[in-house]
Amino acid sequence: MTDTPTPQAEQQPALQVNGQYIKDLSFEIPSAPQVFMEPQGQNPEIPIHVDVNATSIAPNLFEVVLHLRIEAKLPTKPLFIVELDYAGLFTVNVPEEQVHPVLMIECPRLLFPFARNIVADLTRDGGFPPLMIQPLDFVALYRARLEEMAAQQPAGNA
Repeated sequence: MTDTPTPQAEQQPALQVNGQYIKDLSFEIPSAPQVFMEPQGQNPEIPIHVDVNATSIAPNLFEVVLHLRIEAKLPTKPLFIVELDYAGLFTVNVPEEQVHPVLMIECPRLLFPFARNIVADLTRDGGFPPLMIQPLDFVALYRARLEEMAAQQPAGNA
């Protein structure tokens, strides 16, 4: 008898989305209603702060949270503030050395389109044009985070 490879049907997927949800959501218009009564035409500054966190729930099961904080402002006043924590439950079946990059790159990449849609709907329903966040480079964000963590290491522990 020869050994036969495990059938494809029995192999577990490397990454499985078990669920997605809004963990926390806040929308604020600090200058309302005055902001809607003034002439428009100024382009607001809209910095977008992004962070990703992952927490182990059970073996191979993780909660990944995509944090977005958006503060639209004019030179004289804030327009709106959006804070969104959009989360997903993921089953990850990859070698141990690949788990962290999968959690910090692939999982938020899967969550992002849904978070983007929530922000667009929220800003539109709040009385502003829908804010369409440009695609994010989660690989670059991951590398920047690794560099930041390396820079925080004491010189003697490198």
